[in-house]
Amino acid sequence: MTQLTVATREGATTTLPEGAVDALRRRTRGPVLVPADAGFADATRLWNGMIEKTPALVVRPTGTADVVAAVDFAREHDLALSVRGGGHNIAGTALVDGGLTVDLSALRGVVVDPAARTATAQAGCLLGDVDRETQLHGLATPLGFVSETGLAGLTLGGGFGYLTRRFGWTVDNLLAVEIVTADGRVRRASRAANPDLFWAVRGAGANFGVVTSFTFRLHDVGPTVYGGLVAWPFERADEVLAAYRALTADAPRTLTAFLIVRRAPPAPFVPEAWHGELICAMTVCYSGAREDADEALAPIRALGDPLVDRLRAHPYTTLQSYLDGTQPKGHHYYWKTEFAAELDEGLLSTVRDLGGECPIPEAQLVVAHVGGALNERAPDDGAVGNRDARFVYGAAGKWEPEEPRAAAFEEWIRDAWARLRPFSTGGNYVNFQSADADEERLRATYGANFDRLAELKAAYDPANLFRSNRNVRPAERERE
Repeated sequence: MTQLTVATREGATTTLPEGAVDALRRRTRGPVLVPADAGFADATRLWNGMIEKTPALVVRPTGTADVVAAVDFAREHDLALSVRGGGHNIAGTALVDGGLTVDLSALRGVVVDPAARTATAQAGCLLGDVDRETQLHGLATPLGFVSETGLAGLTLGGGFGYLTRRFGWTVDNLLAVEIVTADGRVRRASRAANPDLFWAVRGAGANFGVVTSFTFRLHDVGPTVYGGLVAWPFERADEVLAAYRALTADAPRTLTAFLIVRRAPPAPFVPEAWHGELICAMTVCYSGAREDADEALAPIRALGDPLVDRLRAHPYTTLQSYLDGTQPKGHHYYWKTEFAAELDEGLLSTVRDLGGECPIPEAQLVVAHVGGALNERAPDDGAVGNRDARFVYGAAGKWEPEEPRAAAFEEWIRDAWARLRPFSTGGNYVNFQSADADEERLRATYGANFDRLAELKAAYDPANLFRSNRNVRPAERERE
């Protein structure tokens, strides 16, 4: 029989009763792994190599019943609990030191109903899994822009990507979820069933249980769209940034452009003389009628003489994975981002200046245009809030694991953030918060929705079983 020393919810150390792990194995069909087992390393591998955590125990469910068994076990033994979907969260919340991790990566089924224009996807799916299946029918829902991102984490934090301007946050297109709550019950949540829980799931879902499946509304997109990467020398930054500001002021919602200031990667499509040199670039997705693409992209073309021009027709799935190579697993990632309501000239000049000063070879200064459909909903339509956001912007650091200047690089990102924050709406995107985000940062994420979240947390998870996340603590009840 196996005995384990484990971490409790409050961070203490205890030993599980003799035979407890073997009893859990009898309750599950999927494997229950300890660090010495084959498969444990794969089940605990994260995208952000900066995060170093080792659970004592991993359950890899084959279905919802295994999830229920794992949640019950964690609650009964007062274990620290985490949930791993794609393992792509920058803060590393998928793992908890010494606790129990529920690894959902085996649950990757997707069922598309083209007549109803819906897709139901299991929680272990990556974004590319969903896009691949929905595009068989020329349909899509707004997801992120790196295909290896986990669907669950992206969605539960709100979610945005190239289609957000047309269709809103990812959670604006969420129709229903199946969720295992802290009491071990399996609930369905939608606008009609458990609507308060569904409201909370749409932006703060990791706090409320283990979502095992998601049902999304789909839209006509693709299978071919127009876009890609276009870049110019950094010396033209003022011209490019001014053009980007004008473009985003008038662009149709079928056009999304993200602005990037960085050093050119050693990619085969970048002229060798420009490898490592500063550039201004845009990643572009035009998802409207092909005959209107030239008109939509004319402001970009008007800049002329790009160093790199990869704007062309692509399968939508190709464009959705276009940036995968810039986000390799195992590098160290440290980001600081904000939402903006407009592109103030001061914001753009600060982005330019920071890009020119940045000492981190693989860092990026980024501005992503998201304004459109999301702004048309009420501020309390889902916990995600931030309905005044039209841009996501910030400094994204990346470096090799053995980088000796890592501490200085982190400090530079924090200093850059201090210069960028004055242009913020006050809100920020929970999925882009690094591990050192504090309570003030969390409250700013949800704004006026925060207190309601805390009340619902007290109703559904009063003991805060689900706390390995950007944690909303349960509201304290008045004592009689």
